[in-house]
Amino acid sequence: MSSTRIVCTIGPKTCSEEGLLALREAGMSVARLNGSHADEDWHRSAVALIRHTLPDVPILLDVPGRKIRTGRLKHEPAFSVGERLTLTTDQAADGLGRVPVNSMTLHEDLSPGDRIFADDGTLSFVVIEINGQDIVCEAQTSGRLRSAKGINVPHVKLQQSIVTDRDRVMMALAHETGVDYVGLSFVESSAHIDAIRELRTGDFPRIVAKIENQGGLDHAAEVISSADAIMIDRGDLSVETSIESTAVNQKEIISSCTRQGKPVIVATEMLHSMIESPLPTKAEVSDITNAVLDGCAATMLSGETAVGDYPIEAVSIMRRISDVALGYERRQRPTMPMLRPVSEEIPELALTDAIALTCRNLPITKIIAVTMYGFAARMVASSRPVQPIIAVTNVAAAARSFNLYFGTEGVYVDLPFDRTSTSHITGCLKHLWDTGRIDGDDVILVTALAYPNSGSRMNMIETHHVDDLAQALGWPPRQDS
Repeated sequence: MSSTRIVCTIGPKTCSEEGLLALREAGMSVARLNGSHADEDWHRSAVALIRHTLPDVPILLDVPGRKIRTGRLKHEPAFSVGERLTLTTDQAADGLGRVPVNSMTLHEDLSPGDRIFADDGTLSFVVIEINGQDIVCEAQTSGRLRSAKGINVPHVKLQQSIVTDRDRVMMALAHETGVDYVGLSFVESSAHIDAIRELRTGDFPRIVAKIENQGGLDHAAEVISSADAIMIDRGDLSVETSIESTAVNQKEIISSCTRQGKPVIVATEMLHSMIESPLPTKAEVSDITNAVLDGCAATMLSGETAVGDYPIEAVSIMRRISDVALGYERRQRPTMPMLRPVSEEIPELALTDAIALTCRNLPITKIIAVTMYGFAARMVASSRPVQPIIAVTNVAAAARSFNLYFGTEGVYVDLPFDRTSTSHITGCLKHLWDTGRIDGDDVILVTALAYPNSGSRMNMIETHHVDDLAQALGWPPRQDS
């Protein structure tokens, strides 16, 4: 398993026990379901299948939210440059003559001369006239407009609530099925994230905020601070801002996420050619390499694994490219870590950098983070250590969610975490010994809360030679030793 995680979109080509096992073997870390495609029953069945087949793999359900899309069309119209095509907010349309969109007010928001883009900006139109609910457009490109494709209208202020009725339906589905993360489109504020959190029951699912328009960029620090993770959706971002600035925006977002210790997923067209080709382009290889070197926690595949002809090959190639990039990064990394400025908002960065420094100056083989909800593991992962991170928790859903973090394996223990002693830390280490995750040759660094209480994060660092620890605590030899 590569330290850089791979998010795979599950679709018709891979939604089977055989397909999921093959994706996992090739390097999949997180299974993604796109809520804009298929119906709720399909997603229920898909979640159940993933849980049965790969119980430790976290599931990310993308919630359509405020993203405008075409409806499910009986007829998908083709057109040439200069031909006219009519979009409509009339949901009775089926694509024959008029193409429905899921925004009920789009016809009120647009005027003649406005530009409309579709399908990640590959299709372009100019509004000619508005007739009631119908938006008559002239095609600037040739192509075919298909079902559930994204619609972008840059620089036009749309009348949309930050929480839609569809959001409420999908969040209810997320709660019912127990997915680990939900992806939220067009996030521009912490208020948007808070409003979605209010639809949850408990601490899950966690929120992956998508930064994909100018509003998201303008308020990136606020969004990153509030979200549990970030996704850079480069398809919408390139259309909503400018395609020329996409790579620079990506670097700035990842840098900000690193400073705040938040995992970031880079998405859209990373291996787009492999939907139809068994090999990637050289530009795609460079794209993945640069995303890894920028510091992303995960790269994502969409159509490549959902509907592509070479889903397993795409994952395998992405994993190999990521591993080569990480090897280069580690060879170039200076002996001493470059310490990040410690802010009043995140004082734990000082402890994170102390861990990084210790790991580079002692023969540490594994980092153990004893953590209930993952703060310690997330912060340590943000420093991208060479050593694997094992994050131990007594919250089962949290353990699975940790597998999104860079280089991290989440482990569940059925053990109460003591608030007046460190006995639970010793219990967690014994569990790792009993299950073969650490052995006598390991030199481990352990970080944990010594006396957990409200507001605490992580306040303890210990190093141990596991063989000495096992002898001192009288751990019985393992059957495999």
